[in-house]
Amino acid sequence: MGLNMIDILKDLGASMKETKSVFNFLNDEDLRNLAAFFENKNIPAGETLWKGEEPFDYIAFIVSGKVEIKKEMEFGDMNVIMGIYSKGALCILDDSLRKVTAVALEDTSLAIITQENLDKLIDTNPGLGAKLLKGMLFTVSDRLRKSFDRIVAFF
Repeated sequence: MGLNMIDILKDLGASMKETKSVFNFLNDEDLRNLAAFFENKNIPAGETLWKGEEPFDYIAFIVSGKVEIKKEMEFGDMNVIMGIYSKGALCILDDSLRKVTAVALEDTSLAIITQENLDKLIDTNPGLGAKLLKGMLFTVSDRLRKSFDRIVAFF
């Protein structure tokens, strides 16, 4: 029998507490309350999770597995590998088309919260919604800082 969403989020949160992630701002009770808003999705190795230029309406956290993120270039059939992500990485929704393609490099499990469920969370439990959003902002800020560091190192 598989894990339920509460166990999945607890495991994800526990394994990521050390890495300063979305889940640093959540305690066990928060994770239990969040479980009602998330769903689990399993992706077999080699399957495309999403393609560039496709719309999306959810946030995905990698629970297990590895996902390759690549950007198709305008010239030729080149793809640029943007990164390989594992446990805890997330894709944020922003009402636009995806800019990258994501492919599961190995069997991958995702914890997903849809735009609709995020709105419900914020409406019904604004404190918990704020904690989740605070953690997501922290994660995105950290990624941006690391991107700046890589750009500076390049020059």
